[in-house]
Amino acid sequence: MKSGVILVNKPSGYTSFDIIAILRGVLRERRLGHAGTLDPMASGVLPVLAGTATRAMDLIPDSDKEYIADFKLGASYDTLDTTGRIAESGGKELSESDIRAVLPEFTGEISQLPPMYSAVSVNGVRLYEYARRGEAVKRQERQIRVSRLELTFFDEASQSGRLEIKCSKGTYIRSLIDDIARRAGSLGAMSSLLRTVSHGFRLSECLELEKIRELGSSAWDSLIPTDRLFECYPTVSLGKAQARMYKNGVRLDSGRVSGAVPGILRVYSPEDGFLGLCRVENGELTVYRNFWTR
Repeated sequence: MKSGVILVNKPSGYTSFDIIAILRGVLRERRLGHAGTLDPMASGVLPVLAGTATRAMDLIPDSDKEYIADFKLGASYDTLDTTGRIAESGGKELSESDIRAVLPEFTGEISQLPPMYSAVSVNGVRLYEYARRGEAVKRQERQIRVSRLELTFFDEASQSGRLEIKCSKGTYIRSLIDDIARRAGSLGAMSSLLRTVSHGFRLSECLELEKIRELGSSAWDSLIPTDRLFECYPTVSLGKAQARMYKNGVRLDSGRVSGAVPGILRVYSPEDGFLGLCRVENGELTVYRNFWTR
C-alpha cells in the first residue's frame, strides 16, 4: 500500500472534497483525506493524506498558516467575501495610511468572532446552516494569533488591496478583513484567497490539479513521506528486536532506548524506516500511533 502526502494546489471553484473525489478517481485509491479545509473560492496548499497517512488526520501538530488575500472596500457581504450577497454598502474612502494605521491592532494574540458562514458548530449545528435559514445565533469569540500582517498593495482609486498574513489555525481571513475595514472606518470584503503555507508545506511544492490528471497513476511518484507531518518532534531509532515489539504494541523500557526523551517522538528502525509515533513517560515508551504496514 502506498502511503504519504500528496500536495495539491487547489484551484478556486472547487471544494476540498471535490479534490479528494478527483484524486480517488485518478489514483484509484479510496483511502484519501485532506488536512485543512479550503473554502471553494480559495486556492493554494491542500495536503492530501493517502493510505496509512490518513491515520495522522487527528495528530498533525498545529502550526501557523500563510495566506495572500485580496480585498475590496466599499461594501460588506453576508459571507464576508465577494461571492455572497451585499449586506451593507458605503463607508468612507480610505487611503493606504488609513489601513496601515489600524493593522497593529490586529497583530499578535487577538479575539475573533467566527463568521456565520463557517463550519463552526453551535448547539450541534453548523453556523452556515443557521445562516442559510436566516437565523442569527450567539457566537463565542475565539483567541487567534496573527504573527504577520502586511499590506503589500493598495490602490486608492479602486479601493482594493492585498494583505500577506501568517496566522494560527482557526483564523478566518474573511473576518479579519471585515474587522480591519470597519476599524479603519469603511466596509470591506475578501475578493480572493491563496494559501501559501500549510502544515509546513509550501505552495512551490504543490502539484497543479491538471498536472495530477495528466500524470494519472504516475502522480504517486510525487508522494511525500508521512513523517514530514511530524518534523517538529524529536526522533528515536529502535533496534531490530525493539522495532518488532513496537510494531506489536509492546511497551518498552525507555531507559534502554537511546535518545528516548519524555514526550512524543518519531520512531524509526534501520530496516523499515519510519514506523510511527511513540510517547515516552514514566520510564516507558508506548505506541502513540503506528504507521507501519507489512
